[in-house]
Amino acid sequence: QLQLVESGGGLVQPGGSLRLSCAASGFSLDYYAMGWFRQAPGKEREEVSCISGRGGGTKYADSVKGRFTISRDNAKNTVYLQMNSLKPEDTAVYYCAVLLYCSGPVNSWGQGTQVTVSS
Repeated sequence: QLQLVESGGGLVQPGGSLRLSCAASGFSLDYYAMGWFRQAPGKEREEVSCISGRGGGTKYADSVKGRFTISRDNAKNTVYLQMNSLKPEDTAVYYCAVLLYCSGPVNSWGQGTQVTVSS
């Protein structure tokens, strides 16, 4: 059974950092793209970043370029999102997802992890 479990969210002050993890089970990440999305209260879910399968190409939303870094460890079947220089507007529930390819349809979602940036 395919399962994605996010962790690493929490409360952080503006300018701080967090690293989110998404551990997959029930399938191998090797050949799939993996994405991070977020949804703030009252807003639509938006794509934050995506990393392609074995090629490892990445893409980022303009709002996070230069601050967030997506990476994957296929041996651990885990995808990460390193978030630096966090801003209050980054506050949201963050979800990881499995995609056939970046910008493609989402096959499966994780349960989400809350990130709150506040002083």
